Amino acid sequence: MKILLVAPQPFYTLRGTPIAVRLVAQTLCDAGHEVHLLVYHAGDDIEIAGMKLFRAGRPPGVGRVPIGISAQKLACDVYLVARMVSLVRQYKYDVIHAVEEAIFPAAVLKTFLSKPKLIYDMDSSLSDQLTDKWRLLKPLRPLFETLERQAVSRSSATLAVCEALAEKVRPWAGAERVTVLPDIPANASAGESAVELLRDVAGPEATLGLYVGNLEQYQGIDLLFDAMLSLDPSVPFRMVMIGGEPEDVQRWQARADLQGLSGRLHFLGKRPLEHLGHYLEQADVLVSPRVLGTNTPMKVACYLQAGKAILATNIYSHTQMLDSECSMLVPPTPQDLAAGLRRLVEDPALRVSLGAAARAKAEREYSPHTFRTRLLAAYERVLMATMGALAFDTEMLQQLLAL
Repeated sequence: MKILLVAPQPFYTLRGTPIAVRLVAQTLCDAGHEVHLLVYHAGDDIEIAGMKLFRAGRPPGVGRVPIGISAQKLACDVYLVARMVSLVRQYKYDVIHAVEEAIFPAAVLKTFLSKPKLIYDMDSSLSDQLTDKWRLLKPLRPLFETLERQAVSRSSATLAVCEALAEKVRPWAGAERVTVLPDIPANASAGESAVELLRDVAGPEATLGLYVGNLEQYQGIDLLFDAMLSLDPSVPFRMVMIGGEPEDVQRWQARADLQGLSGRLHFLGKRPLEHLGHYLEQADVLVSPRVLGTNTPMKVACYLQAGKAILATNIYSHTQMLDSECSMLVPPTPQDLAAGLRRLVEDPALRVSLGAAARAKAEREYSPHTFRTRLLAAYERVLMATMGALAFDTEMLQQLLAL
């Protein structure tokens, strides 16, 4: 099939959704499909056999596109839609695979086109995103959900990144048209990369905690910071943070220095994705203090595969993938997070057992084979439905000609 994969993201960049988009494109191309990938102006060019990369124009004054909904992202979306319309007019696609908010213009196009089937790659609920970010928009939530429902109903398949999203859209589309397609670990192999040793930063004796991800508010960095403040300094624990924009790293490290945490809390900034496994392998405890959202972050899959003890908040974003057998789940308060850290420091055997259970779960439920099977099965159902519709139309035509 000829597929237009539309991803309103800087591509390629080392962020959750672009990583997932690359995996989707690679999987579809490996299966023999022809993929045209349309993305923002920003990002690094990559090559995948069977894929052709298209970029939307760059809006005036827009450089880096921040994470989440923003004025810059909305401006980029306008240019993306214009390029999408141009490509649809130029090529005869069998499928338009729309990621996140690209589903809305794609659904509008679908009303004027009969052939391309529409697949919604749903990484988050946009109605939730809008009303969580801008409280003034809460009265408009019913309108946003109506638009979301219409987009889902016009799609031949919806690929939900987690069970929470699947639960939301099944009543709109029917269970047979919804597939849960969780993120899988993004290169969590330790490898032999010559990167810095975290022990050189945190010290050789302490239990080493590691957080990987951006430093946005919803990730619970404030919560983790306060937990470190409430943790008795005599507890031999050091926390390393990897990720975040340079200005965020500088701000948080300055705050740590000001409040006496400079020796216990270290912000290293971004590191290459290919080194991720090396960093995870060095840690004793992997931490995810997230406080908002329902979709499960990609790093949780990487944490599981690393086979280390995981400490996470017991919000739905985490509990869809984590349970008490493979992780320690605590209420999202500084005191509970600090208590969880202390328990894991004092109980090495617990760390080992949680890590073993985590790796077993990753291999069982979040492997590349599982991802490929689920994605291609969803496409197969769309293809079979299309063939069934064609057969039905042919039969009707034969009956009409016989009259």
